[in-house]
Amino acid sequence: MNTKIRIKLSVMMFLEFFIWGAWFVTLGTFLKSNLHASGSEAASVFSTQSWGAIIAPFIIGLIADRYFNAEKILGILHLIGAFLMYQMYVSDDVSIFYSYVLGYMILYMPTLALVNSVSFNQMNDPEKEFANIRVWGTIGWILAGLSISFLFHWDSAEGVTQGLLKNTFLLAGIAALILGLFSFSLPKTPPKVAATEKIKIGDIIGLDALKLLKDKNFAVFFISSILICIPLAFYYQNAHPFLTEAGVENPTGKMAIGQISEALFLLLIPVFFTRFGFKKTILVGMLAWAIRYVLFAYGNGSDLSFMLIIGIALHGICYDFFFVSGQIYTNSKAGEKYKSAAQGLITLATYGVGMLIGFAIAGWITDNYRINEKTVNWEMVWIIPAGIAFGVFLLFALLFNDKSKTEIEKEEVSAI
Repeated sequence: MNTKIRIKLSVMMFLEFFIWGAWFVTLGTFLKSNLHASGSEAASVFSTQSWGAIIAPFIIGLIADRYFNAEKILGILHLIGAFLMYQMYVSDDVSIFYSYVLGYMILYMPTLALVNSVSFNQMNDPEKEFANIRVWGTIGWILAGLSISFLFHWDSAEGVTQGLLKNTFLLAGIAALILGLFSFSLPKTPPKVAATEKIKIGDIIGLDALKLLKDKNFAVFFISSILICIPLAFYYQNAHPFLTEAGVENPTGKMAIGQISEALFLLLIPVFFTRFGFKKTILVGMLAWAIRYVLFAYGNGSDLSFMLIIGIALHGICYDFFFVSGQIYTNSKAGEKYKSAAQGLITLATYGVGMLIGFAIAGWITDNYRINEKTVNWEMVWIIPAGIAFGVFLLFALLFNDKSKTEIEKEEVSAI
């Protein structure tokens, strides 16, 4: 890959995740302070990410993979997205805002696959080259958070009171406009499938991979993946409002610690896999979810603020050790025939079904554990997902066995 293309792909990744990080992190606080949304209304807005994840494969499979270059679809989706971001910026009613954010997420979620497609098309050895490009996405997310907190101060107590968080949508919209125009200069990435080839809906959403569920261990992993997304939804929906109410200064910038942690722990996954195997690695990720929420439940923004910072920093273990490890495990179990289908099915199950359930539960819990109209009982809001995460941890620990049948038989023989 020549330097010019490498720079273009890096800029593309940077902007792709800068856009998401510029508005999604502070969304919960914006909904509460600017639009006075209830927990259930906030849950509906956050669930648009899940609906986008469910619909995305159809946009990619039915349109992008068959009729148009990926970079052109990427450009069009981000240009429309920039318009919708502006509409979110000027919205002052949660129901109207919901319609715009739903439209936006249906368009944005497919772009996550499109930027990967554009990148992979330029690589001879994606396993070695992709990480160096993808890391710029994490940097973009981090820089968005740091800008909101330390450059613009929109998430300060005064900024939240003045309603300045709505400016995050303007920032994201400008970045979307830039990426939309920039996308047309990206390397050409033609369709992978002939337009005349017969469409199979099962292939698009990965239904062929359901055959893998005949394997008990994969079925346990699959169910655990859906269930662990319930506590994950609590973090996305409630972390920023909680940190803001707890009096943590520059909460958006401090939440970027989670992305820094994610980048660092990503490098440790091969070490954990080699030394401890898949089961122990993924169990560490599950347990980290329970620990972080206990830290959130009993920490505060003053003398125990270090507990909140540790909870944020655990994001790398929570996300990488479960989701990235899970993707690697799925890839190894699927085989060549079902690799794409299996990854698509896991994405649909987690970011689609699992998160959809999680956001609904998080909204219900937030509404039902209020001290008064303005104050939430955050201790209970975090203890409940901690309990769910620990329950999934026990389920996986007891039912999943990553040893092969041959290894079990050898152990039984040696025991005799």
